[in-house]
Amino acid sequence: MKIAFIGHKRIPSREGGIEVVAEELSTRMAARGEQVVVYNRRGHNVAGAQYDNSANRDDTPYVYKGVKVIPVTTIDVRGLAALTSSFFATLKAIKARPDVIHYHAEGPCVPLRLAHWAGIRTVATIHGLDWQRAKWGRFASAYLKLGERIAAKYANEIIVLSRNVQRYFKDTYGRDVRFIPNGIERHQPVPAKEISERYDLGKDDYVLFLGRIVPEKGVHYLIEAFKRLDTDKKLVIAGGSSDSADYYEQIKAAVAEDPRIILTGFVEGRTLEELYSNAYLYVLPSDLEGMPMSLLEAMSYGNACLTSDIPECAEVVGDHAVTFHHSDVDDLRDRLGVLLADSTRINELKNEASDYITDKYEWDKVTGQTLDLYEGKTNAPFLQVCESGWRAYEYV
Repeated sequence: MKIAFIGHKRIPSREGGIEVVAEELSTRMAARGEQVVVYNRRGHNVAGAQYDNSANRDDTPYVYKGVKVIPVTTIDVRGLAALTSSFFATLKAIKARPDVIHYHAEGPCVPLRLAHWAGIRTVATIHGLDWQRAKWGRFASAYLKLGERIAAKYANEIIVLSRNVQRYFKDTYGRDVRFIPNGIERHQPVPAKEISERYDLGKDDYVLFLGRIVPEKGVHYLIEAFKRLDTDKKLVIAGGSSDSADYYEQIKAAVAEDPRIILTGFVEGRTLEELYSNAYLYVLPSDLEGMPMSLLEAMSYGNACLTSDIPECAEVVGDHAVTFHHSDVDDLRDRLGVLLADSTRINELKNEASDYITDKYEWDKVTGQTLDLYEGKTNAPFLQVCESGWRAYEYV
């Protein structure tokens, strides 16, 4: 089967969860013998120019883990990069005539109808309701909502990552969509070496947030809550901005007065592995998510986790983590304070985290379900109404 991926920034990359998902799916499909073409966005790394590499600027196709990667023309300006790259990628894909084009995220779905009109099967993964994100202005939000409506009307199949978004599409558009969550692999913890030398961090010395520094992640709640606590632990905020430079500057100003708080900037590779491996507690205080890959990663390293109680986080962790009322700094402070004082509870959560998350979310299963969906056959669940509300049912 010939498959095209459109909508991510680029692979390989850790600029966001979408990029991780696109890499995992495309390379696993290629390993199964599928012909996969991924259309990479050209231009700067959203975490900063210091993370650019030659592939960001070059327009020469190359092969990555069996996947053909084709860079596409991109107007490298905030608000236009996704629009232009997805449009030009769609034109290239239509010319190549794949069996299916898989679009990722709402904004890149705007040109999906061109592929539909060209008679090519289309699948759209809605990684989250992007138009709700605080970083976008009125025009960008309207454009993202347009992509959502086009996907709802024209896509042959829609994949969502949470039951909450699945219900949203049914209620808003009367559209049945497929629930296929992301996957995760088990990760082996590594000792603190780089982070010890660079940040003076050791095993269980710190509370960790790792993700994009954008308003909807709620980093400001975590900083405020932590400042109110009397603790010898440090707070590590790891991640880069993502079209959110103003917010990042606000966060820098907020942490400047507290020497316990470390702002690392964008991390990857060994530093990322060490941060996940040696944290006392991982915190995700988000107001809005699709399906947070950082939370899956944190649990796969065996971390105890404290998350907001939004459905997209609560669905992931079940009763294997602690939650607090979203947007509530007082509740976050209280829950964080209790966990900082209760190492027994922390160890209980750590001992069960990795087995739970890797058993529940398997990439091989996700890949198989997605390939079945490409071919029009799947047992990924729809929703139906019962007396007590929405529930899932299997559709074969």
